[in-house]
Amino acid sequence: MAVKTITIDMEAYNLLARHKKDGQSFSETIKAHFGEQPTAGRLLQRVRGVRVSQEYIDDVRRLIRDRKLDPPRPVEL
Repeated sequence: MAVKTITIDMEAYNLLARHKKDGQSFSETIKAHFGEQPTAGRLLQRVRGVRVSQEYIDDVRRLIRDRKLDPPRPVEL
């Protein structure tokens, strides 16, 4: 694996070190924090094959219907 050397100031180093777990390299810490970002595609990959009950689906539909009947109102200050 290729490596690069970077220079960071002490403030940045201390911030990074605070996030580093025991036994974790700085590279692993950076990847954990800045790695894969959530996307709709990744969400779909994770929920593929997940089954929910008809009761749950009915509850969600009921919540949506009830929210339409009682829309949010602006707050008066």
